Amino acid sequence: MGKKLRLNSSLKGYLLWPIYLTVILLFMNISIYAIDKNAGYVMSAFILVYFLLALSVFYFKRHQINTELVRYAMDFAQVQKRLLKEMAVPYALLDIDGRLQWGNNEFMDLLEGKKAINRFISNIIPEITEDILPKAEKDEILDINLNNRSYRVVLRKVIAPSFDEDVNWNFSEPEKAWDTNNALIAMYLFDETEIIALKKENKEQRLVVGLLYIDNYDEALDSIDEVRRSLLTALVDRKINKYMQNIDAVIKKLEKDKFIFVFKQKYLSVLQNTKFSILEEVRNVNIGNEMSVTISIGLGVNADSYITGYEYARAAIDLALGRGGDQAIIKDGDKISYYGGKSIQVEKTTRVKARVKAHAFREFVEGKDKIVVMGHAIGDVDSFGAAIGVYRIGKTFNKKVHIVINEITTALRPMINRFIDNPDYEDDLFIQNEQAKEVVDANTLLVIVDVNRPSLLECKELLHYARTIIIFDHHRQTDEAIDNAALSYIEPYASSTCEMIAEILQYIGGNLKLRSVEADALYAGIMIDTNNFLTKAGVRTFEAAAYLRRNGADVTRLRKIFRSDFLEFKIKADAISSTEVYLDYYAIAVCAGADVDSPTVLGAQVANDLLNIANMKASFVFTEFNNKIYISARSIDEVNVQVIMEKLGGGGHLSVAGSQLENCTIEEAIIMLKEVLDTMVKEGEI
Repeated sequence: MGKKLRLNSSLKGYLLWPIYLTVILLFMNISIYAIDKNAGYVMSAFILVYFLLALSVFYFKRHQINTELVRYAMDFAQVQKRLLKEMAVPYALLDIDGRLQWGNNEFMDLLEGKKAINRFISNIIPEITEDILPKAEKDEILDINLNNRSYRVVLRKVIAPSFDEDVNWNFSEPEKAWDTNNALIAMYLFDETEIIALKKENKEQRLVVGLLYIDNYDEALDSIDEVRRSLLTALVDRKINKYMQNIDAVIKKLEKDKFIFVFKQKYLSVLQNTKFSILEEVRNVNIGNEMSVTISIGLGVNADSYITGYEYARAAIDLALGRGGDQAIIKDGDKISYYGGKSIQVEKTTRVKARVKAHAFREFVEGKDKIVVMGHAIGDVDSFGAAIGVYRIGKTFNKKVHIVINEITTALRPMINRFIDNPDYEDDLFIQNEQAKEVVDANTLLVIVDVNRPSLLECKELLHYARTIIIFDHHRQTDEAIDNAALSYIEPYASSTCEMIAEILQYIGGNLKLRSVEADALYAGIMIDTNNFLTKAGVRTFEAAAYLRRNGADVTRLRKIFRSDFLEFKIKADAISSTEVYLDYYAIAVCAGADVDSPTVLGAQVANDLLNIANMKASFVFTEFNNKIYISARSIDEVNVQVIMEKLGGGGHLSVAGSQLENCTIEEAIIMLKEVLDTMVKEGEI
């Protein structure tokens, strides 16, 4: 009402302007009187006539002007209404509860004659639920599909004027104004079908950079007669080139076992749907070669530039090789997707890489004052043995060495007790996190063994304290990696980190000599991780074991050290007796570890024992410890348990893997595992 009064006052003032001008004329008349009285009289007469005319026009024409203004307003409102009704953009009005009150022609045409007035909008367009309706002045925007077209919907809450004259609008508190029942919701639908189609076409036309490496080129050729080697190479190249032709890719051979290729992104979904069938096609090439040829593929997707896309592809191929090869990896920004990785990693017969890494490691050791060695949380025998091997390297070059261990498990205690209170070793050889933070500085070499994921480290804060980081590990890499490592030696084919360190010891130089207790620690790490040389034990594994035996490792002594007590033996028996066989080939057991210090180690032992049952392809043992659910997964050669554990947030090797779950019970964790197994069996992944 206040706004209406202001409008009338403005109109009245505009109409009274001729009368207001009379005042100016009177001043002019006075001036004329001062000059000539006769002229002043004449001027006064004209002013009086002018004033009477202006006054009569105001009083007699006012109603006519108002009538014309009302008629104009009505005509203008009709034009506005018609324009709104015939507007090319679909537009509708909803009440505060979401009922459709009115829609223009375009909107009603979208409904194809359906009765919609006074119906809830959620019954007409299911995507627009009650929760999406705007509650304040902020617009709600969502995308919908209607009649096979894509629309961007804008929902805007507007305040409607009240029809109750007694209502007093208080706009001093705007947040309360939105709570009124007099509000309406305006809904706009913008057709973005063409825009989305163009965006999709533009995205599909992007070029994806890929790298393809043959994992075991030399080893595969060595396994076949010399006269057939060229034929094997030609068959593999033909498979690769034919596959690339199917996706309209341009491929170029960089080296004898390395390719680079580019293709349109619209073919990426084809590769994903077929799960990169080229991996299987190349693996099946056989003309008498004893070793199957495997390849690795790295793709960089959705990069801002071709250089960035190439860097993504390089990172993806490095990750694929670090995970053992025979797989394809797609890097889309920070998102990593894995395909393949089902075959057993092929052991490299050459030690050239170990020798090169040993020489590089020696340079880092000689350039630092002290060394801090760290494994994964809840350390096991492999991480401890590897740490002891690094300790011996550091002492050989007269460096101060510390090993970070917070929690000593029952499985590790017999081994570590041989070093504690031993006069041959310093009292501060083993330190905990707080001590390590004080020790590590800019001139400290941080060596990480048996782990390559920051979240699993014994003390991940040390990554920020040390400037030089070295990694030795035999686990397959994931998208979670330790950044800025000066030297990274990760070999998934190795049976254990102790095997890798044993090879480093042989090439490090400096007249290094192992003591028998140190050789025992390294030998124990290999023995435990290979399940007494039954799992992942290759030629180089036995060569490393032979080197350690020559340096004083005693198998009989180790067997006595790692014997189980009666309680642990009974718990393992109970776990095995309650095992559930799922889908005929997968053993699932629960190991109660409440009464033992190292329930996770006990669970791993149960998982190994379950593989001795006929027809068991894989075993999964669940253990609750420190408010977490630990899963130990084992297989022989038929199932890649590492891929299964990755789907549960874990990782590991093809035959030895694990995972940690939080905020769930053992029963819920078992259900999660079964769902993963069901899905993978259904999709043919296992």
